[in-house]
Amino acid sequence: MKKTVFAYSLTAVLLLLIVSCEPSLKVTSDYDKSANFQPYKTFRMAQLTMQNQTINQLNQTRIINAVKSEMVKKGFQEVADPDLEVNAVIILEDKKSVTANTNYYGYGGYYRPYAWGGGMASGYTTYSVEDYKAGSLIIEVADAKTKKLLWEGIGNKDIDKPAKDPDAAIKAAVTSIMASFPPGQAKKK
Repeated sequence: MKKTVFAYSLTAVLLLLIVSCEPSLKVTSDYDKSANFQPYKTFRMAQLTMQNQTINQLNQTRIINAVKSEMVKKGFQEVADPDLEVNAVIILEDKKSVTANTNYYGYGGYYRPYAWGGGMASGYTTYSVEDYKAGSLIIEVADAKTKKLLWEGIGNKDIDKPAKDPDAAIKAAVTSIMASFPPGQAKKK
C-alpha cells in the first residue's frame, strides 16, 4: 500500500515539473556549434529514461507524444531508420527549504523607551521547513549513425503541487524546452 501511495504521489509531483510552463520553468539549451542541422530530415524516439524514480504509463506516453509532436511540427518525419535519435530523461531530487524568522522584544536599551543606557533585549527564532521536489526534463537529440549528441534542451522546476491539466501542461513544457531546436533555423514548414 505504501509503495502504491508513493508511486501516485511521485507521479503527481513529477507532473508539475514537466507539465508546467509557468515562469518558474527554467529552460536552457546547448548544441554542437559545428553541426549542420540542414541534412537531418527523420527521427526516432528512444525510450524515456528515468533516474531513481518512476512515473505512470499515462505520463510517459504524454511526454513521448509531446516530443514527437514537436519534432513533426518542425518538419521531421518519424521513421524506423532515422537520421536523428531523440531521448527524454527525467530527474527528480528531494529538497528542503528552511526559512528562519527572528522576533525581538525587550525593555530598554539606548533606543528603546522606558530606560536609559544598556538594557536587555530578548527574542526567539522560528524555523519553517518545506519539502519539495526539484525536477528536470532533459530532451537530447543525437545523430543516429554516430551517436554524437547534437542538441540538448533542459527544463528545470521546483515542484510543490501537481498540474490541473497534465495533457496541456506537458505539451506546453516540451514546447518551451524544444523552442530552440533546431538551432539557427526557423521552424521547418
